[in-house]
Amino acid sequence: MFPYDSAIAAAVLTPAQSVDDVLRTLRSIDAICADADGLKWFNWLYLQVTEAVAARVAAGGFASLTWLADLDVRFAQLYFDALRSALAGGRCPGCWRVMFDARTNTRLARIQLALAGMNAHINRDLPEAIVATCAATHTTPAHSTAQYADYTSVNSTLESLIETARTTLRVRLPGDPLPAVSHVEDVVAAWKVSAAREAAWDNAEALWNLPPLLSDNLKHSIDGFATVVGKTLLIPVD
Repeated sequence: MFPYDSAIAAAVLTPAQSVDDVLRTLRSIDAICADADGLKWFNWLYLQVTEAVAARVAAGGFASLTWLADLDVRFAQLYFDALRSALAGGRCPGCWRVMFDARTNTRLARIQLALAGMNAHINRDLPEAIVATCAATHTTPAHSTAQYADYTSVNSTLESLIETARTTLRVRLPGDPLPAVSHVEDVVAAWKVSAAREAAWDNAEALWNLPPLLSDNLKHSIDGFATVVGKTLLIPVD
């Protein structure tokens, strides 16, 4: 869709192995994307979030540093995988497809694209990343764990970053301010990252405890829900 898509594909070709790798890839995508590309604004917001979490990990601000770092990498890789597949013309989750297909829509505000990406990443990808991280680290996704306490402790930081983004990105893709009265205000105000992350943890617990066939069905349902939310977030500005 953009002449530089091959450069983005190259940036996400090698799987991330560390938080530094994740940051390097996010910064590469940010540098490649033009301002008129809707992908830039989700990636920009995700970069702010990852930098904030990485700084806290580096400062030893979590009880389960290894677990949080592992989750960060696995989580980001799901975004990179979806993007790589979409750029190659392959299949990707429906919620990501909705967001990627809207990259060129200049009737959308930057904040709409940013939150549509956060919706896909948190609602659809995060439960899967939590389960994979717990399996790799011999832990369990339960509310009583130190991992859950660390997981929820970043919510206030994320809410603050997204609140700032609501103001910073309240423009259409070319940069024109939104109309004084817009449905975007109501849609954006209704989306809360802490609530989405709590739902993601609940879904991770469910996936962990279900047999494979039923867990696959739940994953399909989660993607369907995230797709509907994404479409709602991406209704064009009048």
